[in-house]
Amino acid sequence: MTRLEEPQANTEQTPGAPIVESPGQPGATPPVPHRLDAVGMLLAAFGAIAFSGKAIIVKLGYRYGVDAVTLLALRMLVAMPFFLLMGVWAARRVQPLSGGDRWRILMLGFFGYYLASFLDFAGLEYITATLERLILYLTPTLVLLIGVVMSKRRPTRLQLLALAISYVGVLLAFGHDLQAGNGSIVLGSALVFGSALAYAIYLFGSGEIVARVGAVRLTAYASVVASVLCIVQFLLTRPLEALRLPFEVYWLSLLNGTVCTVLPVLAVMMGVARIGSSLASQIGMIGPVSTIVLSLLILHEPMGPWQVAGTVLVMLGVLTVTRVRST
Repeated sequence: MTRLEEPQANTEQTPGAPIVESPGQPGATPPVPHRLDAVGMLLAAFGAIAFSGKAIIVKLGYRYGVDAVTLLALRMLVAMPFFLLMGVWAARRVQPLSGGDRWRILMLGFFGYYLASFLDFAGLEYITATLERLILYLTPTLVLLIGVVMSKRRPTRLQLLALAISYVGVLLAFGHDLQAGNGSIVLGSALVFGSALAYAIYLFGSGEIVARVGAVRLTAYASVVASVLCIVQFLLTRPLEALRLPFEVYWLSLLNGTVCTVLPVLAVMMGVARIGSSLASQIGMIGPVSTIVLSLLILHEPMGPWQVAGTVLVMLGVLTVTRVRST
């Protein structure tokens, strides 16, 4: 997922990022109001927490000396059969894809799930899971900025204020990690920001095609494209001996490909169907908080007041951006 990280344009986001409706995308939120549904809320919460757990598992994998390319290939190797089944199910009794849509899905799979995921995994080698999550959480702000540039429209004052709050929050958390770490924090942060940007390009570009293809089918097809690219990247750049890894790495990859990739995609989609994208997006705010808790309990990463303040500001700014965009 990056970013298989997070369900797709409208229902899937960068792992743990709030749900964003792509510009020009009809049908993102059901037209009828949704009642409070405990099951739907639990599904949305599980999806956000499970997506956030990806960073924890990747950090644990690095402790066994495995690199980003290998970890990503193992994750996608586990997840690909599930996405193939999802694609077959979603393609029942629907029109075949046009040639143009096939090419668009290839490009969306490259940006949204291959490039975003690779940059995210690579960045996690250098920065904490908490900082990674906060940077990825900027994805909705990047979608907004891309929309401003492409449509040449001026953002509102409230949008500008929300953007400022979000990026100040990331800078606070970045400053905390920079003081506690070394120059590699800059490289890691740049890689993860590139991941967020790649996924924002995917979200923006998927707005038109998702209305024709459908959210589930687009997610499945784009994920299969990314899976193939990740596996091919490993085969071209690593010898097969690189798969001689500790047994724990394979267990972590199994968890990453299922609990932190496939299951949250399905959970968020089902949650959105029951409670709507707006409420699901607000529940998704639990993602960065769960990352902080998990990083403290499992990874024993340092946490200071500046990181806490940065997290609060980022969540506040992104919530404002998503609420403004939905009105």
